[in-house]
Amino acid sequence: MSLFCCVFPLEVTLALLDAANDKDSEVQEQVRKSMLTLGKQQPDRVLAMCQDYLLKHPKLVVSHRVVILQTIELIASCRIDDICSTRIKSIISLASDEMTRSKVIPDWQQAASNILVAVGNKHINDIMEEILTKFQPGVLPHFFVVQTLANLSISNVYGMVPFLNAILGTMLPMLSMAKQDNMKWVFSSALCHFSDSILEYLANLDKAPDPTVRKDTFSSEIYAAFDILFSNWLQSRESKLRLTVAEAVGSMCHLMASDKLEEQIPKLIPAILSLYKKNNEHYVISKSLCQVLDASVNMGSRVLETQLDSLLFALHQQVSAPTDYNNPPTVKNHNEVLRCFSLLANSFPDRLVMFVLQKLENSNERSRMGSLAVLRHLINSTTSTMETKKLLILASIRQPMADHSNKVKKRVVQVISAMAHHGYLELEGGELLVRFIVQHCALPDTYQRPTDPEEVTNEALRAMCDSTLHLLTTTVGRLADVLWPKLLYYLTPAQYSNATTPLCKSLIVLGNKKKNNQEPSFNIDFTQEGISYTMSNLCPGLCPWFQVNAAFPFNSRGHGAPSLSVLEVLSTNIHPKTEILWEKEIPPLFFLYRCIGVTLQQCFNKEVVKKQLQEILLTARHNDAVEREGVAMGIGLCANSHLEGTLAKLDEFGKSDAFKKSPSIFNLLKDRNDVEVEKVKSTLILCYGQVALNAPPETILHRIDQDILRCISKHFNTKVLGIKVETKDLTMKLSLIQSVGLIGIAISECVKKQGYIFSRKQELINVMLDFIKAEPADSLRTPVRHLVMTTCANLILAVTCPCKSLQALYKDTLAALQELLKSVLAKDPTPDGLQSCQHSLASLDVETGTLCLSFLLFTVQNMVSFHNLGALLGRLSPRCSDPHPAVRAAAVDCIYTLLYIQLRYEGFSLDYKDEGVDGLLPLKDRLQNPDHSILYKTCSDLTKVMSKRLPQQQLTTLVFMLFEGLVDSQTNCCRASSVILNTLLKNRGGGMQELVTHILTFINLTQHLAVGQTVLILASQHLQTVINTLVNQPLPYDSWTSEMWMALGADPIVANQIIEMVMEKLVVMAPYVDKKESMIRGGTTKVATNQPLAVSHKHSQTSHSIVECLCPSLNNIYECQRITVTAFFSELLNHHVVTELMLIDVLMNNMMERISDPCCTVRMLAVRGLGNIAVGSPEKVHRSSHTVLRYRTTTHITLTASFVLIQENDEIRCASIHLMGNLSKFGSGEPVFKDQIHNVLVSLLLHLVDPNPHVVKACKYAMRVCAPVVGSEQITTMFQNHLHDDKSLHYGEFINDLTKYLIQDFPGMLNFYHISVIQFFKSNWPEVRAGAAMFIGMTATQLTSRKSLNVKNHFATAVSPAILT
Repeated sequence: MSLFCCVFPLEVTLALLDAANDKDSEVQEQVRKSMLTLGKQQPDRVLAMCQDYLLKHPKLVVSHRVVILQTIELIASCRIDDICSTRIKSIISLASDEMTRSKVIPDWQQAASNILVAVGNKHINDIMEEILTKFQPGVLPHFFVVQTLANLSISNVYGMVPFLNAILGTMLPMLSMAKQDNMKWVFSSALCHFSDSILEYLANLDKAPDPTVRKDTFSSEIYAAFDILFSNWLQSRESKLRLTVAEAVGSMCHLMASDKLEEQIPKLIPAILSLYKKNNEHYVISKSLCQVLDASVNMGSRVLETQLDSLLFALHQQVSAPTDYNNPPTVKNHNEVLRCFSLLANSFPDRLVMFVLQKLENSNERSRMGSLAVLRHLINSTTSTMETKKLLILASIRQPMADHSNKVKKRVVQVISAMAHHGYLELEGGELLVRFIVQHCALPDTYQRPTDPEEVTNEALRAMCDSTLHLLTTTVGRLADVLWPKLLYYLTPAQYSNATTPLCKSLIVLGNKKKNNQEPSFNIDFTQEGISYTMSNLCPGLCPWFQVNAAFPFNSRGHGAPSLSVLEVLSTNIHPKTEILWEKEIPPLFFLYRCIGVTLQQCFNKEVVKKQLQEILLTARHNDAVEREGVAMGIGLCANSHLEGTLAKLDEFGKSDAFKKSPSIFNLLKDRNDVEVEKVKSTLILCYGQVALNAPPETILHRIDQDILRCISKHFNTKVLGIKVETKDLTMKLSLIQSVGLIGIAISECVKKQGYIFSRKQELINVMLDFIKAEPADSLRTPVRHLVMTTCANLILAVTCPCKSLQALYKDTLAALQELLKSVLAKDPTPDGLQSCQHSLASLDVETGTLCLSFLLFTVQNMVSFHNLGALLGRLSPRCSDPHPAVRAAAVDCIYTLLYIQLRYEGFSLDYKDEGVDGLLPLKDRLQNPDHSILYKTCSDLTKVMSKRLPQQQLTTLVFMLFEGLVDSQTNCCRASSVILNTLLKNRGGGMQELVTHILTFINLTQHLAVGQTVLILASQHLQTVINTLVNQPLPYDSWTSEMWMALGADPIVANQIIEMVMEKLVVMAPYVDKKESMIRGGTTKVATNQPLAVSHKHSQTSHSIVECLCPSLNNIYECQRITVTAFFSELLNHHVVTELMLIDVLMNNMMERISDPCCTVRMLAVRGLGNIAVGSPEKVHRSSHTVLRYRTTTHITLTASFVLIQENDEIRCASIHLMGNLSKFGSGEPVFKDQIHNVLVSLLLHLVDPNPHVVKACKYAMRVCAPVVGSEQITTMFQNHLHDDKSLHYGEFINDLTKYLIQDFPGMLNFYHISVIQFFKSNWPEVRAGAAMFIGMTATQLTSRKSLNVKNHFATAVSPAILT
């Protein structure tokens, strides 16, 4: 093991130290962790290597030095006891030198300072010996020397305080030498830390090494420093310095002599208060002020009272300021200000309380909220001081209780909560505070979303009062007799109805507690006089109130269950025998029907199910709303497993005598009286709705019309003398509406999985609408309206409801809108006036547009430009192929009118006739033909007329409007837009030279793939411009660019022209040119010219010439051209055309030659091309594959490894790794293949954390396929079990386990593995670099923990030669 310790860290640690310069923070962190792992095992050796590395590389970049210094700090912090004294001293010397080598460079010198602080926790004497050499009298020290002393005083209080007296003596003359703000800041910060350290030392003298230290030891030096800071530095213009000085002054006050502090208070407090106006950050100021007040109060200052008025005024302003709980400093400031009030309360309680109570009278919201915050804090923090002022506070709190602001009320609730915990509510007047809480538990909903984050809604205030009432009930034991039974008074008044739920919950807790403790106060004397009325008046109203709540359990925030629970608690107070009823009979009523339904679901005996359903229907109390719901729910649940039997039983019961008594066990729970027939029918109707909701989706749909709705209709409508009469019973109506809603829910769930046409939905919606019409007009909130709207919402999910009345309304509305648009145009009969109507015209039918345009035609007065003609034609012309003939005809009329309007603006008279424009009217007849080919031909003819009459300046707008039409919601209109666009470009495209680039850019941005013909038309007119635009698209080409090239290649003439242009460029143009960087610096930079291009198309007569022309480029000196041509040939080999044209041999030979190309990308593409032969010419594979694969397998594996190492292109990395996995099938029998697998194992392993998920999947595939060749059963099993494509991998655990097996099975390969890993410290991907650091760290851990001598010998043998070389 000793040889390992000598050898292993050197190579690996150096590699990690090199990798510490990585730009990625995660990689830096992983490097630090791996270095720490090594450092924990051999701290002296690793620290020595870090130190040597820094000394040998004095010009390292700052970030690199910082990571190494941070690593030293980490190792020193965790293994300080194991580092030898010699190494400690050398580290101290190194850190001291690094910290003071140059002017202030924060990151670098802070890292060095942190080392000194970490070592100083154990070796403070060595640290001080070094650092005091750089803290000499009369010489201004380095910034970080002072900072280090400050931090040491905090991290090692007991070690530093003995040095502070001397340090302060040396520092005092330096203060007057500090001229720059940064030095003043660091001295102020140090004095603050020194003072805090001394105070902590004095507070824990029992633990201190020198218990004789006293405050006066430091008083004179502290006061001298205080005088400089307060008199000179506190008035600095620099805000950061002012705050630091203020913080230091506050800490130093505790160490000043009492007479000196008393002397300074009249000047000190006003100075600190003035800082509030000069700084936006108030926390440090409040903290300093609090320390000054604390020191003043502790010494019994007599002059402090003279400052009280200004103090209270300033502090009240601060406490009234908004507190942003997302901004911690504002919260801290609020707390410090409250602490100031507590300190003042101990010395001046009367004046302070009167000040706060007077401020409560101020109606200003902010002022009142601040006063309440102070009052709450004083009640909680100064209990003994406030004891004599309870009645005064109780009287004063009433005024803010009447405030209308919810923000103020929220603070009042917080104050009441504090008062409750300190005995205020038991006093006279305390019941008003309870009433306030209950009143606000009953607040109604506002349904408003607050725009102001500080706003308090009714809902928020109510929730707070709910919680407060619960808190008072459960945590303040003394309040039990205050709240019980007085909370009962608030149950029955209507104004407290929304507070029923929290009131009941509190009464349940209080009642059960008293009942369980057998307290006499649990028993209520209903003859006792209450607060506002007697308990004898309360008792008769409670029972009906509880019954009403139970009947409507979900009203008032779900008051049903809590009300019944309170009734159960009060049962013995109401009547002694009710307790037995609650214990034995009431609970089953809540769950009986649901339990029966679920039980019958699991029963397979149909006779038992039938009998139990009969019992439920016969014995139910149908006049009870809750029981009707329960019966329906139970039967619906049963139908989930017994649909046929349930429907049969419901039908049978509907035909039976529902009033016939039948003895059963259920009669033990119910005493049924005569029941109205309507209530029985209501139950049945609800049952059918629940059956539809709960039945299996695959069986219920075909039963809805023929069984469920038929039976519901039969029960809802009765016949009198053969005439159908609709019931007027409200219960039946509500049951019908609810049942239909349940059916709607059931259908909407079913149709998601299967098709279904609900033929009676329209009928049901009409019934629902009739119900709404029958409701009284003077009341909108009725049970029927609410339930109907819910039901219609459920039905509307599966149906639309066109009706004649809606159509008539639509026509009337449209006519009114037409008149409105006419009136708008009449006020401004110009193109601008028309522009104001354009958005309306775009969203309306074309007929309305025609009327408006016709009106405009007759009102043209001024000779102006019709600037929006192109936009209007672009919107209207695609409508000429609309699916509706009337729209098509109206669109032609609009275009006809628009062109005549244009003629009017050009100066022609109203009666002028244009032959071309008049030719549009006959086209209307052709547009009546639904044949698409005729429609599109007509659109083309219409475009020819438009193109002749359209001014050049309007052409651009029309073209881009037609592009928008390519995504029209109507497919026919999309195609018409394409036809019109292409026709327009054929006729007018020749004059659009300057627009071609813009058009292609627009098409590319919108990614229209159906414009190939459009691009081809442009290319036939402006080929050079089109080619230049497409060539300059970024590589790799996206789908749109590829589609455009294919469109151009489909035309023989254009394709030949393109080929000629490209061949010429390849021959005469270099891929880049040398360009001078600057006149001053000299040197050249390679600047790319137009990107090289390879084009193929379907015309065989040119394919041979293309291949022949491109072959010489395979030997071109320019690497990029060889890559382009190889990629092109590789892709050709993927298509059968190469066999048909007899090009296979030429291409395959070229690919074989390229395998030896010096460019790895060319070699990879050549390998891919040879693989493509299996697709393009499979018969060739049988003749050539064995030779090729046998000759190149090893080479390909090596190439794959190199690609994985360096390629930034995700697809190339992925393809390379896949290729290696596939080739393993051919090379598994070759010994050399095993060696190559080990060569790339590390590469594959690290790319398991590749940022591209496809590369990760490829690595998993390759490692699974190659696993049998590795030569380790454990590793093979591990790869097969953990490397699944679709499963996540815990990389850290995987690496940890794998390193164990590698050390065990391949100890001789460890040196090679680690040399391979080191290369990855310079990888392009931070994840891979981090993985490399992790591999090194975990291998080191495994080797260190192993005790096997064989492993040590193997590793030493393997590593030693590498180190020697």
